[in-house]
Amino acid sequence: MKKLAGKMQTFLIRYLKMPSDVILELPRITMVSHLHVYIENHQGLVHYSDTELQLKIHKGYLRIKGHAFVLKTMLPSEILLEGNIKEVTFLQE
Repeated sequence: MKKLAGKMQTFLIRYLKMPSDVILELPRITMVSHLHVYIENHQGLVHYSDTELQLKIHKGYLRIKGHAFVLKTMLPSEILLEGNIKEVTFLQE
């Protein structure tokens, strides 16, 4: 079954030109210097404070550390975080 799913993902990415991050459930992270980070395709907010943000992502977590954090936008699968970003870390389950 996993082999069939892998072949289907490859087909969707190659032949239908679908974005691989969407098909593979990968987060898309866009940073503007150390001031903004925009995260798409996350699976939920785990922890938020003015110094740390942790999100559930496919096969793990995304942790962002810094200070003066403000959540500017929060949608079901998208977040825009502003503040002084010092560290972005991927944590495996």
